[in-house]
Amino acid sequence: MIVSKQKPIDEILAALAGDGKIFLIGCAKCATVCKAGGEEEVWQMQEVLTSAGKEVTGSVVIDEACHMLRSGRDLRAKKEMVEEADALLVLACGAGIQSISAGTPKKTVAGLDTLFLGNIRRFGQFEQKCSLCGECILTETGCICPVTVCPKGLLNGPCGGMDSGHCETDPEKECVWFQIYERLQAQGTVEKLKKTVPQKDFSKMLKPGKLGIGK
Repeated sequence: MIVSKQKPIDEILAALAGDGKIFLIGCAKCATVCKAGGEEEVWQMQEVLTSAGKEVTGSVVIDEACHMLRSGRDLRAKKEMVEEADALLVLACGAGIQSISAGTPKKTVAGLDTLFLGNIRRFGQFEQKCSLCGECILTETGCICPVTVCPKGLLNGPCGGMDSGHCETDPEKECVWFQIYERLQAQGTVEKLKKTVPQKDFSKMLKPGKLGIGK
């Protein structure tokens, strides 16, 4: 899921300076799980804006704000409220914000900062596990991503700063490559580490367009 957090209120109000009427948009997926842009946060933001002298013309929590067709459909259902507004305040990730902006000429303001693609450890706790690099090497590394989890993004084993299996950047944490070695050794596939991983080809990151399933 995409992990995000709400921008400081002062920053949001500064972005809305001169806009008296605001339409609020939230996301029922990732932003809701992060407690950053769900129904509760939309209502809270409405109270904040009203207290700041703004008029909220309406609101909607889109099932998936990043879904361009769905966000466009939901905004059309609120057409009068949207047209009455001077600006749209979007409590969604960067992808959701851009979906909204692409479907309307209205001024669109980002209410959240998008942090990373993360795993949910437990409610309210997230871990960054993937960098969306477009060239996955998890099979070779015991399904632990050194590109993301290693502070240095090392592809071929630990750096010289590893000490007794711990990372030099944070002695409280285990070295990622130590974790990879231990996991592969337990699986009986540690010989995978004898293979040198080539430099990442970031040109393989997905470009706009259709995803070639099965290609």
